[in-house]
Amino acid sequence: MKSLKDIVTGGCGFIGSHLVDALLAQGRQVYVIDNCRVGRQSNLINHANNPNLEIFEVDVSERKTMTKLFTGADRVFHLAAMADIIPSINNPELYIDANVNGTYSVVEAAHKAGVRRFIYAASSSCYGIPKSYPTSEMSQLEPQYPYALTKMLGEQIVLHWAQVFSLPAVVLRMFNVYGTRARTSGTYGAVFGVFLAQKIANKAFTVVGDGKQTRDFTYVSDVVEAFIKAAESNLVNEVMNVGSGSTYSINYLVKLLQGDVVHIPKRPGEPDCTFADISKISHMIDWKPKISLEEGVNKMIENIDYWKDAPVWSPESIQEETKIWFDKLS
Repeated sequence: MKSLKDIVTGGCGFIGSHLVDALLAQGRQVYVIDNCRVGRQSNLINHANNPNLEIFEVDVSERKTMTKLFTGADRVFHLAAMADIIPSINNPELYIDANVNGTYSVVEAAHKAGVRRFIYAASSSCYGIPKSYPTSEMSQLEPQYPYALTKMLGEQIVLHWAQVFSLPAVVLRMFNVYGTRARTSGTYGAVFGVFLAQKIANKAFTVVGDGKQTRDFTYVSDVVEAFIKAAESNLVNEVMNVGSGSTYSINYLVKLLQGDVVHIPKRPGEPDCTFADISKISHMIDWKPKISLEEGVNKMIENIDYWKDAPVWSPESIQEETKIWFDKLS
């Protein structure tokens, strides 16, 4: 009988740690593989004495180690990746190594181990600036910056291994995931991390453009449920969007967060709207989001101390940090 061991790459990170929580709650044995460059083991501190959890601080690109760790694995959830736009422009090689070569290493180890299920965490950034909303899985892929490109290439590797080597894989394209434990690193990026640090410091929210742009904010627990349902399904070689079922303006978000606003220039290469068509995933695995934006924001505010050490961005520091963004993508 096969082991009930699950591999979660990137399991010390934001989404990964929530997924590990859920898998351990099901009584699964979980191997977390994370280089802790972005993720942190403290996200899993509540499981410090859980005999079903083992954490390996290692990079997924280390192929021999991956092959060894994957032995006996039943399912693989591949979430390990470098994120954010600006660092990917500054250092695309790092993103190729992590998101492309790292994904190759993981699919090869999974293939050799004969895993029963493989779930890949893809990104809606692969759509670039969509031509239609809500955006379906059949929409053209037009990545606008290296991070999006490398996530798309990783997705294509996974699907190719599913096609040629019968890897039992499913790809989930995630839209604007937010929630507790979202990244607090020094890199300028996700809107919630920026806004919550500003709220703690009683600084104005730095709203890009006129704030009318909308995002498909999807709460992390809904995303975790999608991963688990996909892993429990019999689907193979399928791509599915994971979104909230709606899209919300940044102006509405800052209204929920309550605070002053300062506007900064609109950035090139960013869509005015992200909005997932989730009809496919709803039909194929009977998944639907449960957490409204209002509920999700309340959960974030209740746990706002998590962002107390995050950098507080100002219009001036953002202008300096994003200069290369304007230079390269305009």
